[in-house]
Amino acid sequence: MKITYLKDEKNEAEIELDNMTISELLREYLSKDESVTFVAWRRDHPTKNPIIKVRTSGKTVRKAIGDAIAKIEKEADKIIDDVKKGK
Repeated sequence: MKITYLKDEKNEAEIELDNMTISELLREYLSKDESVTFVAWRRDHPTKNPIIKVRTSGKTVRKAIGDAIAKIEKEADKIIDDVKKGK
């Protein structure tokens, strides 16, 4: 997966991802973080990649993204374990 930081500041970032599903998943988890004051993604045209915009207060954008990814990984691991156990 390709990730490009179009804007990378301490409390604000714009990130281009090459996967719309991952963009929405990341947006969903970031929206649950109390330090994230704004998160949304847009796609200017169906042939263009989505761009996520994130603003934070109290922690850096990169920390908030890292926390969100860790939660996604933890939940994905739980799903894999449940499937393996036949639940």
